[in-house]
Amino acid sequence: MRLALALADEAAAEGEVPVGAVIVRGDEVVGTGRNRRELGKNALAHAEIEAINAACEKLGGWRLSGCRLYVTLEPCPMCAGAIINSRIEGVYYGTADPKAGSCGSLVSLFDLPYNHRPLCEGGILQAECAAQLKDFFAWLREQRKAKE
Repeated sequence: MRLALALADEAAAEGEVPVGAVIVRGDEVVGTGRNRRELGKNALAHAEIEAINAACEKLGGWRLSGCRLYVTLEPCPMCAGAIINSRIEGVYYGTADPKAGSCGSLVSLFDLPYNHRPLCEGGILQAECAAQLKDFFAWLREQRKAKE
């Protein structure tokens, strides 16, 4: 999760919502990602999607069985769907997302009867992950006020 926090810092430095994601198989990092929606002008450029793409490329296939995903913010419905479809074994997230969280906050897609159900645990380094987001949005509000 520390690497995911560092990736989220990189996203924030680029003006992106600070979310970082890391995929691990065994003790090896096989994929990383950070939010790049603003930079890429692409709604699909979430940290989890970028990490899944990187892991698929590194491992040479779309099935990420035996892999674990660490992400600073609870996955949204799009990312939860990609996690299910890529067969990721477990998801470990930092802080809940009450507006779009799909691993328990609004809905739990992993509890539905899909053909794959990842394990899921939230609250990993929760205070640090939440503070990172809170600080970013406070900075963003200041930037917007300065432009007025």
